[in-house]
Amino acid sequence: MQDDKPAAGPDAVTPPSPPPPPASRTIAGFPANVVALGLVSFFTDISSEMLVPVMPLFITATLGASVASLGLIEGVAECTASALRVISGRVSDRLGHRKPFLTVGYGLSGVCKAAMAVAATWPALLGLRFGDRVGKALRNPPRDALIADSTPKHQLGRSFGLHRAMDTFGAALGPLVTWWLLGRWGHLGAEGYRRIFLLSAVPSAIAVAVLLLLVRAPRIVAAARAAVAVPTTPLGPAFRRFLAVDVVFQLGNSSNAFLLLRAQQTGFDAGQVALVYLGYNLLAAALSLPLGRLADRVGRRPLLLAGYLFYALAYGAAAFSPTRAGTLAAWALLALHTSLSEGQARSLIAELVPRERRATAFGAYHGAVGAALLPASLAAGVLWERVGPQAPFALGATLAIAAAALFAMLLPVAAERETRHA
Repeated sequence: MQDDKPAAGPDAVTPPSPPPPPASRTIAGFPANVVALGLVSFFTDISSEMLVPVMPLFITATLGASVASLGLIEGVAECTASALRVISGRVSDRLGHRKPFLTVGYGLSGVCKAAMAVAATWPALLGLRFGDRVGKALRNPPRDALIADSTPKHQLGRSFGLHRAMDTFGAALGPLVTWWLLGRWGHLGAEGYRRIFLLSAVPSAIAVAVLLLLVRAPRIVAAARAAVAVPTTPLGPAFRRFLAVDVVFQLGNSSNAFLLLRAQQTGFDAGQVALVYLGYNLLAAALSLPLGRLADRVGRRPLLLAGYLFYALAYGAAAFSPTRAGTLAAWALLALHTSLSEGQARSLIAELVPRERRATAFGAYHGAVGAALLPASLAAGVLWERVGPQAPFALGATLAIAAAALFAMLLPVAAERETRHA
């Protein structure tokens, strides 16, 4: 059969697989599922990002943890949930279901974030942070697969771009809400932080309601499930090469908590840190959709390569320009990286693997990224304390340059361009 034949080249885009179902419902020209999932991510990220500006301060100042402990919390939370990403994607493909994983995942994250309001020690916060990341691990691979399943191939960039834009716009509003709340509760210290954790439950609940009411996720057809039940369809060498390259990058991609601490170190107070983070997310949100449209025209790989390079510039600025202006430049460059990389990494994966293996591929991708974040965040914390605050950013910039070089060699832009023209 044709599906058993090897691809025409090592970088052939989208191995043979059943065509996606036609999008029967659209909103403003986008598949309805994509818009609904964008709203779910919008409200979820308001909830999550409300906590980002205060989390490092709460852990270090209120709970008395060291910066190295902060790295442990962020790294363990991401890494220990990484295996579940692989499992959730594979099981979603086998069962042919997406929505149950999303419902449990978003619900669990919301409960854990609200429960952080009563955490009395940093190990307790670590446990709740882990639960939050378990929820994310359950939902992300099936969600990305559902977006790809709901979208025609030639519109993958704009669909993932829209989703990332809505997700990131929610991430922008979260710190803005926190900034407003800190203006009223900042004088309360730890009690003010705890109130913010508790209020984060409201947008989380709205996200789950939107998911239950608006997202339609029919089961994958029986033939596709049978193909996954006995995994004879490979994910492909191009996917494995991309995964290897991105893991090199992720080993230097420490938590944004360190960049937030760097901002405070260069003279921004807690409220101003929240505004800096707001600006980063607004810029990333504004660029995500137009860059997604651009990727549909010119390809994913040029934008991904540029994304690695912008990250190197951002962390170089954080390392070697420890001023308020340097901090603002670092966050602006990081916003360019985010808008270039996040949506297009998912679009590229959706093109490189068969449709019936998409959740498995997204699970492998998210799992590998999560596994790399433990050594990345641990190394950042140790380097900050033992070498200096510039050291973790210098490491991140170096590994981003290495990843860009590997990407150019292993996934050349010319190969994608030739495939598209063919």
